[in-house]
Amino acid sequence: MRTTIGYTVESIGYVIGAQGLVSFASQTFFGTEWGWMHKVVDLPSVAYLGILIGGLALIVAGVKTRKASERQAAA
Repeated sequence: MRTTIGYTVESIGYVIGAQGLVSFASQTFFGTEWGWMHKVVDLPSVAYLGILIGGLALIVAGVKTRKASERQAAA
């Protein structure tokens, strides 16, 4: 079960992190809106960096959860 949760959290982290990165890059370097996040919230460029960091945190949490489950199953 922890393996499934780890994969799920990690997958959500990839989507959120990618949207944060795309939104930040599009606003900062091109002055346009890419992705779908701008349709949900209207944030300044720096806030999208926070979303990217949140996505990275979810990825790390998912990997740790998955690895802990694999180690526990091996023991």
